[in-house]
Amino acid sequence: MRLDNRRMSNNVEDRRGSSGRGGRIAGFTGIGGLIVAALIVWLSGGNPLSVLNSAQPASEATATEIRGDAATSGKEREYAEFASKILAATEDVWTEEFRRLGLEYEPPKMVLFTGSVNSACGSATSQVGPFYCSADRTVYLDLSFFDEMERSMDAGGDFAFAYVIAHEVGHHVQNLLGTLPKTHNAMASAGQTEANHLSVRLELQADFYAGIWAYHDNRLFSSLEPGDIEEGLNAASRIGDDYLQKKARGYAVPETFNHGRSDQRVRWLEMGATTGDISRGDTFSPPYSRL
Repeated sequence: MRLDNRRMSNNVEDRRGSSGRGGRIAGFTGIGGLIVAALIVWLSGGNPLSVLNSAQPASEATATEIRGDAATSGKEREYAEFASKILAATEDVWTEEFRRLGLEYEPPKMVLFTGSVNSACGSATSQVGPFYCSADRTVYLDLSFFDEMERSMDAGGDFAFAYVIAHEVGHHVQNLLGTLPKTHNAMASAGQTEANHLSVRLELQADFYAGIWAYHDNRLFSSLEPGDIEEGLNAASRIGDDYLQKKARGYAVPETFNHGRSDQRVRWLEMGATTGDISRGDTFSPPYSRL
């Protein structure tokens, strides 16, 4: 991706090395070692309550500069700056899209953390992966996840990393539009099969919104380079329920899918990225078999 001279977001709080306590503490120790099961858990980004521990109060979030101390590796600094630029890019695109819809966009915050973190949805470790908490409207990210994408999933590349962030911001868009709370309420009163189906619809729409972001960011800033979209589609194909379940245990159980098959995730991401038309992102009306 072309990100030279792009601004960084003011909505990033850097808690790396703070062991979930908030504030800026010198030093950073990467966690790494995510197992496939943990990657499966990440796919439930729209509903972190299903993977978080007992709720703990979140420390008050404040925007901070990206840390650049000697204890933070050059690669970590690059990742942090990249994440901040991508968050800013989502702010630019969704502000414009919401204005076009006659609405006002309220950007989410992003917390960078190491190892574990407290949120308004509860506490979590890095093994949860990136997640969005609707209670505090914040995306949580341990930057070591990008390394895991390369090592464990063969899904590296800057646009693949951007897709992860844009997907979580997609859940924030759903939250602002009322889709997220409505769906979570429906899931709470539904049977397991129907709740899984609703979760799939939610996740596929977040993929679509990630594609919408990519389309309009490229339109505004000519940010995409040859191969970028392919990186994102490759990442989407490797986080489908069928792919991850087969990798984890050798077979897939379709009735337990709650994030979408690989082909579904690829299709909805690609639709958003090629059309840029938010009106085509209704994943809730079509029959489930046609998603």
